[in-house]
Formats: sequence, C-alpha cells, structure tokens
Amino acid sequence: MAANPGAAPALTPEERQSVLRTLKSPRLLKTEVLGGLVVALALIPEAIAFSIIAGVDPRLGLFASFTMAVSISVLGGRPAMISAATGAVALVVAPLVASHGIDYFIAAVILAGVFQVALAVLGVAKLMRFIPRQVMVGFVNALAILIFLAQVPELLGVPWLVYPLTALALLIVFGLPRLTTAVPAPLVAIVVLTLITVLASITVPTVGDKGQLPDSLPTLFVPNVPWNLDTLQIVFPYALAMAFVGLLESLMTAKLVDDITDTRSNKTRESWGQGAANIITGFFGGMGGCAMIGQTMINVKASGARTRISTFLAGTFLLVFVVALGDIVALIPMAALVAVMIFVSIATFDWHSIRPSTLKMMPKSETAVMLATVAVTVATHNLAIGVGVGVLTAMVLFARRVAHFVTVERTVLELNGEQVATYVVDGELFFASSNDLYTQFDYARDPRKVVIDMHASHLWDASTIAVLDAITEKYRTHGKEVEIIGLNSASAVMRERMAGKLAGS
Repeated sequence: MAANPGAAPALTPEERQSVLRTLKSPRLLKTEVLGGLVVALALIPEAIAFSIIAGVDPRLGLFASFTMAVSISVLGGRPAMISAATGAVALVVAPLVASHGIDYFIAAVILAGVFQVALAVLGVAKLMRFIPRQVMVGFVNALAILIFLAQVPELLGVPWLVYPLTALALLIVFGLPRLTTAVPAPLVAIVVLTLITVLASITVPTVGDKGQLPDSLPTLFVPNVPWNLDTLQIVFPYALAMAFVGLLESLMTAKLVDDITDTRSNKTRESWGQGAANIITGFFGGMGGCAMIGQTMINVKASGARTRISTFLAGTFLLVFVVALGDIVALIPMAALVAVMIFVSIATFDWHSIRPSTLKMMPKSETAVMLATVAVTVATHNLAIGVGVGVLTAMVLFARRVAHFVTVERTVLELNGEQVATYVVDGELFFASSNDLYTQFDYARDPRKVVIDMHASHLWDASTIAVLDAITEKYRTHGKEVEIIGLNSASAVMRERMAGKLAGS
C-alpha cells in the first residue's frame, strides 16, 4: 500500500519525549493530560494506604505524592516516570515514627534527600550496569506480584456487589483498547463505576473510606528537632536506608521505562533529582518517596504518556482532587482502582520469562537468579533486599561457573640432564578460581625444578597472589625450586607489588 503523502510522519521515541513538540500537538497533549489524570486518581488511595503503613496522617502521604511528582517532573532524568509516596519508604521509616514522632521522621526524609544527592555526585547510578538482566526480570515479576497481592485485601470481606463491579472494570480496561485508544481505558473504568455506584446508590468501599482528605494546601514545614549530633545519630540509619531503597527502586524503574519506550535516560540526573525532590517534600511536611512502578506503568504502558507533562499533571491533578474536589473523589469505588491495578500487574509481569520454552532454553543458573529475586522480594515486600539477594546470587553462581574454567596441565621433560615439571595454567584467576589452584600441583613427587607457565592466564586479585605465594612456599618446604613465567604485564606488576607481602608476620 502506498504511503499517504499527507499523513503526519511517525514520531520517534525521542521526539515524543519533547515537551515542546507535545505542547504543539493536541493529540499528544491529550495523551499526557489523560495519563496524568488517571495516575492522580490511582495515587490517592495508595498514598493514604502508605501513610497508614508509616503511621502518619494521610495528608503527609498525599502532600508527598504532590510535591514528589511535581518536583521530579522538572528535576528527574527519566521523563514520564512517576515518583510519589511509596510502600518501600513507608516500611523503612515506620519504626522511627513510632519511636520518635513526626518531626524526627521529617528530618530523616530531608537527610535521605541529602544522601541521595551525595550518592548521585559519587556516581552511584553507574552501579546499575552491574545488575544482571535476570535480576531485572525478577524485579519486574516480583513487583507485578506485589501489586496484585496488594489488591487482595480490597476484595475480602466486602459487599458482594464489589465483585461484579470489579469484573466490569476489568472488562473495560482489557476490552476497550481493542475498540479505541482515544481515551485511556483505566479512566473510563473509573468514571463508569463511579457513575453506576452513585446513580444506583450502591454501597461499596470508596476512596473516602481510606482516610480523610486534606482541605488545604501544603505549607512550609521545618521539623522541630535539635539540630545536633544526637539527632543525627537517631535519624542517620533510617535516612541512609531510605536513600538506598529509594534510589534502587527509582533507578530500576527508570531502566524498565527505558526498555518499554526504547529511549535512554540520565540516571545520574534521576538520582540527584530524587534527592532534591525528597528535600523539597520534607520541607513541605511530606513523607518522602521514590519512583512508583505501578503508577509509572499506568502512565507509560496503559495511557501511552511519554513526557514530563504527564508527571507534572499527575501531581497537580492530585492536589486539585484532594483539596478542591475531595467530596467527589471520595465517591470513587475502590473496585475501579483495584481493577486498574490488577490490569497493571498483569501487563507488568514478564510472561515470556516463565514459558516452558524459555525455561528450557535458559541456563539453570539464570533461572535461579530470577527466582531468587522474586522469592525474596515477595517474602520481604522489600525491593531493595530482593534485588540485593538477586545480584549476590548472580555473583556467586557466576564465580562458581567461572572457577571451573581454569585448567592446569602437567608435563615432565628432561632438560640438560635434569628433569623439569612444567605446569601450564589456562584461565582467569581470581578469588573463586584460584582457591582450587593450590591443589593442582604434585608437590611431593615433582622433580627438584618446577616451572609454572602463566601465559594463558591472568591474575585479577590479591587472593591469586596469595595462592601463588602459598604454592611456591609449599615447594620450598619440599626443597624444590619454582619459577613462574609467562605473566602478562598487568599480572607481573601486580605480583611484583604484592608477592611475599600478604602473609601475616
């Protein structure tokens, strides 16, 4: 079919990220506005729920979601990503709220932001390259499971009408995109269910049942704590944990959005942007937060938003809804939002990763890394712990696999009337592979002269140098002479610098 010369050219992902281009295009701008609208509605019950987890007034979670979204829309490095109050942060700081109160909690939020800015300057974002793909897959799958599990309590012990309403909302969010994508299906589901419950006077759980919505704008808040070393000692561990958890979740979410949109984002900017957003949030009395993968998937995947406009509007709409339109928002049935989040969980899960054909093709160690990440994340409800265990599992399995790649071949020749045992070492030598190297030599039966040929290997760490020292010392106790040859320049320099200096006196 011939191309239509009058048709608008297809936009690249980079062009879609352009705020200016979007503002000039009614079609793209509508997508951003509706995406921000849906996200704002979905944020309200979640922010209230996370406030309850942290043990604070719902206003702290709602204000945090507003200030985080608006701040990160300007400061962040990943367009279209949503940052707000999160469960991960709530779990970290809940003990501090219980033991020392709101003021110390807000001080910890501000300090966490400072830590995140400092970590960004130190290049923490570059550590993302060390997170294996299977850990990322496990992270995504675990998050999809957690999003789904978080909806289960909303479906237990509720009036029976909740179930047909939820089914109707699911039918809309899954079926409407097959007919049209002019309006985000989640928004249609929310509006339709709200109209049904209001017009038919159906009594089901609503957003208003989650907690009281604020009736005023956030104001400047300075925590009433002593600004001394004692306060620092109290808030320091919570702030540091919050900084790491928030950055990890944000950077992992940014990487996921990169993959979905086929674009790249500035992870360093995202890191200090998250820190700055938390500092701003703290001084407006918010509970702090980080990137939210559920709301980000609503924005990017369900709504098709691609720019900072949707993120900014999500925060702005949220504030308008809870302050000016709180009475109307309170009428939204939870069944509609539950259906939207179930849709998000199903859309987020990487179903390809668990297909029998994929599992059969994938090395068992890779599957083990993915399953470990999923299992620990779901068990602890902490993405940072799950990802940490996944990375550690990948490291251990990689080290174990590489350790078996080192081979040692022994030959005995007669040179100038004297027998010489030659060992050729082949492979990369580091702490895992070099430990077995010590056992590969026949110390007792070898002739008086031994040559260890290292031309096919490389020394990577002090553990290997220590093993070579132990080998030469073992031969020396047997009255035999060892010569190590064939070291490349880097290995030779390392051995010259550390040989004989690693054992204790």
